[in-house]
Amino acid sequence: MVIEKEIGGLLRSRHLTMGTAESCTGGYIAHLITRVAGSSDYFCGGVVSYSNEVKHHVLGVSEESLAQYGAVSRPVVEQMALGAIRVLGCDCAVATSGIAGPGGGTPEKPVGTVWIAAALKDKVLSECCHFGTEREENIRLAAGTALEMLKKLLQG
Repeated sequence: MVIEKEIGGLLRSRHLTMGTAESCTGGYIAHLITRVAGSSDYFCGGVVSYSNEVKHHVLGVSEESLAQYGAVSRPVVEQMALGAIRVLGCDCAVATSGIAGPGGGTPEKPVGTVWIAAALKDKVLSECCHFGTEREENIRLAAGTALEMLKKLLQG
């Protein structure tokens, strides 16, 4: 079964809703979720927070975290996920922030570095992934990883 259908089934069975806070995936996760018929039953919406200003002003990511750790970091992606829950009024959310490529990488954070978080109420899972140098592949892999993390949270 396709992961987005599994997520939908889990959300429906638990009477939960979800949202997304996406930077490097640019709305791709929301696209995957909403291509499933009936997803309006559990999908509240998404925030594409490509800029730090949107991360801060819309999702409530602290300016201190953005300055100290950078947008591609655990504190930022966790705050993005929790911010999506708050702003969208949903039960759970996924968040991504990374360097999709082909440019923008640094020695510390090369292209393909993506921080991903999944949150259910106040419980948050996060991890740093290192994908490759191909932009579309990085976006696809980050989205799939985010949904797998959410599935893990939903399965308890």
